[in-house]
Amino acid sequence: MNITDPKIISLRERVNAAQQEFDMAVMFHETWKPTAYDDDLHRPMGTSYATHTFNVVRVALRREMVLALMRLWDTPRHALRLEHIARTLRDPHVIDALATDRTPFPEAKDQMKQDLTRRAGEAIDLIDKYSRGGSDYAICHKLQRMRHERLAHRDMTAAATTGPSATDGEIEAFYSDNSEIVRLLLSTVNALAYDPAEAGEVFRHYAAHFWAGVHGERTEGHPNFRARSVPAADAVASSRSNEP
Repeated sequence: MNITDPKIISLRERVNAAQQEFDMAVMFHETWKPTAYDDDLHRPMGTSYATHTFNVVRVALRREMVLALMRLWDTPRHALRLEHIARTLRDPHVIDALATDRTPFPEAKDQMKQDLTRRAGEAIDLIDKYSRGGSDYAICHKLQRMRHERLAHRDMTAAATTGPSATDGEIEAFYSDNSEIVRLLLSTVNALAYDPAEAGEVFRHYAAHFWAGVHGERTEGHPNFRARSVPAADAVASSRSNEP
């Protein structure tokens, strides 16, 4: 097998697709986080007419993050399929071809194979963790069920049959592990040193500047500021109960 083999070409295309999908998840996630955890951002909400739209945006960002994340775990034949990527990386001929392509020096090939095998193994272990039979398969299954029954589709029979939804902590852990999977795959398959967590810091910086502009009508400097008698909007009510 060599680097032009259709199996490796397909593998690299799937890894590129995984990066693109996860980059979308990063953008949505980092933009959403201040709306959930930033007390300074919450403070003007509830006394602002902007509160309702703030809640709409918050829910939409969360939904889109989960949808982008779960596209990594789709199972149809033509989807990117992380589990299929893991099966491909288990083939020693694939690792051998990647190592041959990576170094022109035959004497360095064995070391390169060891390094690629280690990184591929770390990625496979994380994928297996959320695959059927894995230690945290229940988290992935909850999110897949949420996607199929509530986000991508509307299953009218689901309400009476589904179990508990994934918690924020479970979603955060799943997101973090997927970030590491993508980093390892890009390094192993595409020889690309790219850490989605570092990209997240960039989007977090942009999000902070965006949300810093959110002020209530009772905040001096707001274009609709009135010194008194501004009716309060609804509080930042139980919007988070509507979030995935």
